[in-house]
Amino acid sequence: GCDYALLVGAFPRGPGMERKDLLAKNAGIFEAQGRAINEFASRDCKIVVVGNPANTNCLLARHFAPSIPAVNFSCLTRLDHNRAKAQIAKRLGVRAQDVHNVCIWGNHSATQYPDVNNATVVVDGVKRPVREAVGDDAYLNNDFIT
Repeated sequence: GCDYALLVGAFPRGPGMERKDLLAKNAGIFEAQGRAINEFASRDCKIVVVGNPANTNCLLARHFAPSIPAVNFSCLTRLDHNRAKAQIAKRLGVRAQDVHNVCIWGNHSATQYPDVNNATVVVDGVKRPVREAVGDDAYLNNDFIT
């Protein structure tokens, strides 16, 4: 069986669609993928889910692959992570690669929370906490997270 599975195929979000709409479309996709992993993959297979909403799709695949240890399943929210870093970088006039330790909590939906509380940024060669560098908690607590 396979040792690695990258689950990148998911139903794309359409205009006006929320997480519940995507869940209905993706349930069948990730059930089938989970069942195939359960039947054909090695028991040590590592699975990464990329298709959004990644957290929910990962849970669905894991549910239908009970013979694979739950710790072998992971998901990525890289697009949201990159967007958050880019917004901070643009606001500070630095490169996105100068922004570090941004974390995205939740699903790729209205429930996600981009967290900069432990993030740092290099500005003019000096590493600083993002909150300090931005200096605008109203922005970080409102517009940035919506």
